[in-house]
Amino acid sequence: MAANNIKSMFGNTVRTIRLSMGISQEELAFLCGLHRTYISDIERGTRNVSLENIAKIARALGVSPKDLFDFPN
Repeated sequence: MAANNIKSMFGNTVRTIRLSMGISQEELAFLCGLHRTYISDIERGTRNVSLENIAKIARALGVSPKDLFDFPN
């Protein structure tokens, strides 16, 4: 699995969950304590996310960190 591919898959999962909650990138960023452009970068698959920020995002989305890695086959 290429690094860019896992970043894209992670970003797609974050986006899917965020949209299912009906919240904007800006609102998710506020809930995480991160910047909106950082969330945008994650969702576009251009940001390599730290474990600490994965935990913040999972908490804000109300999911387990492992759920953010539940990629479709």
